[in-house]
Amino acid sequence: MRASGGASPRPAPPKRSAPPTTTKLPVPASSSLAMPAPRLAHLRRLLSLHSPPPHPLAPSPVRPLLPSSILPRAMAGAAQAGAATGSAEYEEVLGCLASLIKQKVRADTGNRGNQWELMAKYLQILELEEPIARLKVVHVAGTKGKGSTCTFAESILRSCGFRTGLFTSPHLIDVRERFRLDGLDISEEKFIRYFWWCWNKLKVKTGDDIPMPAYFRFLALLAFKIFSDEQVDVAVLEVGLGGKYDATNVVKAPVVCGISSLGYDHMEILGNSLVEIAGEKAGIVKKGVPAYTVPQPEEAMSVLKQRASELGVSIRIVPPLDPRQLEDQPLGLHGEHQYMNAGLAVALANTWLERQGHLDIIHVKDHGTLPDQFIKGLSIACLQGRAQIVPDLQVSSECKDASCPLVFYLDGAHSPESMEICAKWFSHVTKKDTAQPGPLEQPRSGINSKKILLFNCMSVRDPQILLPRLLDTCAQKGLHFDQALFVPNQSQYNKLGSHASPPPGREQIDLSWQLSLQTVWEDLLRGKKGLNGTSSSGASLVFESLPSAIKWLRETSQQNQSTSWQVLVTGSLHLVGDVLRLIKI
Repeated sequence: MRASGGASPRPAPPKRSAPPTTTKLPVPASSSLAMPAPRLAHLRRLLSLHSPPPHPLAPSPVRPLLPSSILPRAMAGAAQAGAATGSAEYEEVLGCLASLIKQKVRADTGNRGNQWELMAKYLQILELEEPIARLKVVHVAGTKGKGSTCTFAESILRSCGFRTGLFTSPHLIDVRERFRLDGLDISEEKFIRYFWWCWNKLKVKTGDDIPMPAYFRFLALLAFKIFSDEQVDVAVLEVGLGGKYDATNVVKAPVVCGISSLGYDHMEILGNSLVEIAGEKAGIVKKGVPAYTVPQPEEAMSVLKQRASELGVSIRIVPPLDPRQLEDQPLGLHGEHQYMNAGLAVALANTWLERQGHLDIIHVKDHGTLPDQFIKGLSIACLQGRAQIVPDLQVSSECKDASCPLVFYLDGAHSPESMEICAKWFSHVTKKDTAQPGPLEQPRSGINSKKILLFNCMSVRDPQILLPRLLDTCAQKGLHFDQALFVPNQSQYNKLGSHASPPPGREQIDLSWQLSLQTVWEDLLRGKKGLNGTSSSGASLVFESLPSAIKWLRETSQQNQSTSWQVLVTGSLHLVGDVLRLIKI
């Protein structure tokens, strides 16, 4: 299989004993990819006491030696990522936010706690202690499914008529995604106003003794300010990392808390065993606060029960939601695993209503189905990047018939357990798509299909665990990939949360990690890691940029319209967000 423009898939020699040949990758200049306007005069006035750091441009690129087999940059795809939509002031805000990102190595176990006592000082500076105490909070931790659980719970309570605030992480395209009011991302105008209020107060009161809060802590503080000033009836908070030392855990008395499925993730910070990980997650359990969880591995469950017992509360185990309770309505978030998250969300929402004295507003049915508000909330819940199906409208508009030959299946799985769940979902929906066409599914029954993997993961992940889990599970379901594409994340070149493009002038990019991912993939397909004899074409490519990979996929699908191209995008939520940014314009 050859890529467009004459580029060939990179061959995979058994051993690489000699340094690769090199080539310089051209980057044409483009005036359409300019950085945002300089700092506005009125912002200088607002920050006259303590000016924020200057705009953080992308760091100077390293210039490694690159194999000549890497596919060249596709500037047509890069141009699509270049349309900046935010105002100049919003870009200024994003620059300030980016300055809070600490360049600490994630594997530094000293991150545990990391001056937790500073959070109390930040709350005092921002005068948020009392506003937080007044919030009616649903607090959720976990390894897998905590974002989905929060999304379901918020949607249920909103459908019951309450004003809701939802704080989740990470964002995929725009940082405002983390802050939802009544189911919608906070407006740019409100975000800017609340941001400067927090930023200015903190800049005045912080210094050598009390540094500015790190990035996630600032966002959590901002969420508390937004939700308190917007007078939400309920604030649903997703823990960022762990639980005990998470910035959201300054809430001393939530209405109810929940812990979703636990597994191995962020072990460099939370610990190398489920016992240690569960201990960190259990840190959100509070005395006198009802706690719920889902079925867990025995060693993790024992830790949760022990922590609850120490606080004099019982932790209740919630089974997956029975689909029959939905009266034939589908969940808004796709995948069989979402019934587990939906079951937890129903328990959290029901307990919140009960403790706030609002059970009278829902109508309990005699035949065992959920109240109408619950069914509506579960069916309209929306969370990007989790089992999401997106046909490429650009390719569809250029096709001769009404069908779309290129469909992206996006899931931000990045742990072994979530990779297995992702593989089951992709195997199921791609089979169903051929048999049962629908508006979000592949409407090309009876024709050939190609399964493509578009993959990247962070270097703290182990691809020798993630990729075998993906391939093994797909193989068990009878699915084999025809091609694998390995790319760097586009967002690493962008200002935080911005729609701006990578700055012009980069000539070379370090793709050593993507090349190592390709090596793991090809070794697996040669049977070195044991795939139970699974056969596959094994073709793989490393692309120098994500836009070039998207361009290649589009051109290939347009040239082969009799074939359905089904692309699984996984391994990183950042990658999923970057793909959405490129294809949903």
